[in-house]
Amino acid sequence: MAFNQKTRGSTRAYSYNMLKERILHLELEPGTKISEKEIANELQVSRTPVREAFMKLAEEELLDIIPQSGTIVSHINLEHVEEGRFMREKMEKEIVMLACTSFPDEYMFKLETNIAMQEVCIGKKNFYRLFELDEEFHQILFQGTGKLRTWKMLQQLNMPFNRLRLLRLAEDSNLEVIISQHKEILRLVTERQTEEAAQVMEAHLRLVVFEQEILKEKYPHYFI
Repeated sequence: MAFNQKTRGSTRAYSYNMLKERILHLELEPGTKISEKEIANELQVSRTPVREAFMKLAEEELLDIIPQSGTIVSHINLEHVEEGRFMREKMEKEIVMLACTSFPDEYMFKLETNIAMQEVCIGKKNFYRLFELDEEFHQILFQGTGKLRTWKMLQQLNMPFNRLRLLRLAEDSNLEVIISQHKEILRLVTERQTEEAAQVMEAHLRLVVFEQEILKEKYPHYFI
């Protein structure tokens, strides 16, 4: 598919989104070498927007650009995974406690709809859509408490954590547990049970701690 009529900005965005999806979906595994020239030829675009997409992906810890050597898909840094998980745990416990004190009905309905769609995804084993809905569930909590800018800030630092979560979902690991915890969080917010909601949120965001050793043993070449 040619993109000769696209602007540089839209071509850069397309290159970025396409590469990001391939990395997150493990079509490009950690350690895979890629080049600007190959990607530009594949997309039939100039190398400049591809280079800019590479730079943005490097900032997000998805690519390692090594001078005089080349560019590889980054390995998953488990220290950064834990840092991202730690930040989300501390922040989201506060967010869910805020939601227990004040949470508009329209956002409650969005949570209910989101969980219903998650259950559909499990039935169809659509793990990548389930990941998007999982992210959306947490984003709704931030939106409903008036903290959307905080959510966006967290997302900028959370790519290693998200990569591990996606790998976990692709392994069909604890999917029912994840959704049951989402349901419990919704129930506790509805019933305004502040402390209990914070405890469930903490347990929810610690699931990945227990599973990362299993993933590391199965995919040792994915991690540093």
